[in-house]
Amino acid sequence: MTATADHDKIKKIPVEHLRPGMYVHDVNCGWMDHPFVASHFLIKDLATVRKIRELGIHDIYIDVSRGRDIDQQAPTEDEVRREIESQLIAIAEEPAAPTRTPLAEERRRAERLHSEANEIVHGMIQDIRLGKQIEMEKVEPLVESMVDSIFRNPDALLPLGMLKEHDNYTFQHSVSVCTLMIAFARGLELDRPTIREIAIGALLHDVGKAKVPESILNKPAKLTEAEFAKMKSHVVQSKIILQHTPGISQIALDVAALHHERYDGTGYPNRLKGEEISLYGRMGAIVDVYDAISSDRVYHKGMPPTEALGKLLEWSKFHFDPELVRHFVRVVGIYPTGSLVRLDSGRLGIVMEQHPDRLMQPVVLVVFNAKGNLYVKPEIVDLAQPASRDRVVGHEAFEAWNIDPRKWI
Repeated sequence: MTATADHDKIKKIPVEHLRPGMYVHDVNCGWMDHPFVASHFLIKDLATVRKIRELGIHDIYIDVSRGRDIDQQAPTEDEVRREIESQLIAIAEEPAAPTRTPLAEERRRAERLHSEANEIVHGMIQDIRLGKQIEMEKVEPLVESMVDSIFRNPDALLPLGMLKEHDNYTFQHSVSVCTLMIAFARGLELDRPTIREIAIGALLHDVGKAKVPESILNKPAKLTEAEFAKMKSHVVQSKIILQHTPGISQIALDVAALHHERYDGTGYPNRLKGEEISLYGRMGAIVDVYDAISSDRVYHKGMPPTEALGKLLEWSKFHFDPELVRHFVRVVGIYPTGSLVRLDSGRLGIVMEQHPDRLMQPVVLVVFNAKGNLYVKPEIVDLAQPASRDRVVGHEAFEAWNIDPRKWI
């Protein structure tokens, strides 16, 4: 059976049309936003339908080859994918972002900075577990250096956030969210003092997880409903910790306290809606979900960055500020730096640098020939140059080709 035929059996339907007997193919939300053991399952009763609706999910994917079909026409998975692709292309044609310092000048500084940031946040989480206060004299200069790096060239620091380890996800995620939020805020042309406060809030947005047992944080299986509730409590814990930290601004507090609220009012802990959520909280929600769904966890495989951006666009119909999502996509690129792409020639390359005014034509490091299933001599190719006859035709997953991103990023 062809892939297209398989996709024709996957339909996206409004959750109001969900019925017992249908087979859920994709819950259509972040893996930490639902309590089900798997994302694929048969709906056996109305209680399960109610549970899905209570999660605030508006659309869901069903597999009509494994369960009941919907009684009316619904878009197939392929149709949804094509619509998302057309949105990405439209975003790529929007006005360009600021100019950048040459990548080679920034790369070494970014690597040292990223390592330092991970060490500081790791130590901070351990200190909070011991009842100690956050040392802002360590946080503030670190954030200043991260802002400087992103302002010089975000393509040096941003891709390092993709390199996470399962057991260290909690603090590495915080560092990644911080770098993404700085780039996002700069793309929105916010003033530098505001960007600094946003960055502090992003770096500290998950400090409440220090109050969640490590057995839950690093559990190599789906959380129970009780564990899921305990995990969700980290938002309130983060707010409490930061409220008792001298020097924390309201902007920083908003990033931490509001990053799990949703634009349609289905988030937590306060079910705020629309403009009730500050700009900084709405930004945090977008970045937190993007980094979470594109990262590998103990039992959850992250999706390629371009696919994750597509999910944000899809979910922005309800969960996120649609205009902010478009800005975020412009900032990180259609094919984010550090992601793997397939070229028209059949070669695979890692995106090394963006052209802000030509997002469909990044600079790539070609390392693999998919047609021959073999590595090739590494070659830097600037797809925006007239001499380049190649072009990006899609994104790929590193593990599908057994390519280790750590070797190249």
